[in-house]
Amino acid sequence: MLRKKIAFLTALLLISLVAQGQERTVENRPYVDLRQFHFGVDVGTHLQDVELLNVGPQMIEQEDGSVVERLISCDQDRWDSGFNVGVLGEFRLSTHFQFRIAPTMYFGTRHLTFLNHSEVDINGKPTEERQQLKTAYISCALDMIFAAPRFNNHRPYIVTGLNPMINLSGRDNDFIKLKRYDLYAELGIGCDYYLPFFKLRPELKFMYSLTNSLDTDHANHLKNRNMIQYTNSVSQARTKIIALTFYFE
Repeated sequence: MLRKKIAFLTALLLISLVAQGQERTVENRPYVDLRQFHFGVDVGTHLQDVELLNVGPQMIEQEDGSVVERLISCDQDRWDSGFNVGVLGEFRLSTHFQFRIAPTMYFGTRHLTFLNHSEVDINGKPTEERQQLKTAYISCALDMIFAAPRFNNHRPYIVTGLNPMINLSGRDNDFIKLKRYDLYAELGIGCDYYLPFFKLRPELKFMYSLTNSLDTDHANHLKNRNMIQYTNSVSQARTKIIALTFYFE
């Protein structure tokens, strides 16, 4: 349902990008974009994804000293929606360019499933282990905005930038643990809507991690030795976020 809503709102934004054939109307807040600097708040929803690189067959040393081969795969089997809230400060660089700083908090979950292909149940299916990978990020997006000329009471734009994040979550008894620090590249589209008392800015943004987000040292701190085979089944994690945000300025 959330993905359908995002697709619908994306279509509305794209329609705004090409809506140049309508008649001129009275403009709300005609001088608002001439401010050199202004503040705002933002609230929205998002989906978190993670792209995992599985190592394939691995050799596991058991408690009795014997070595056995294990094949375990891990994947995110569903998308759960989260929410984000923050503030922003925006600098006017020129008629069409703005620079935005937006400290924001993202709260979400990634649901992981591990399939142990070396051990099967009574139905012949791989045994499963599951993990709710809860995340709470503090971010500070540094974005460059290129906006088209204003037409009536809307103004479409594109945005790109970098977003350093700090991960405040992660437990020592989880199968998979993410690093505390990460860096995302961002790309998105949006549209300014000039209302009588404020400017509303819906924005759809895609974020992709530029680093390996996996804490590869996590296996060395596990107390339960049976968990190591699941932790070591993944060698790399690239986290992704799709965010639909509403800015009030």
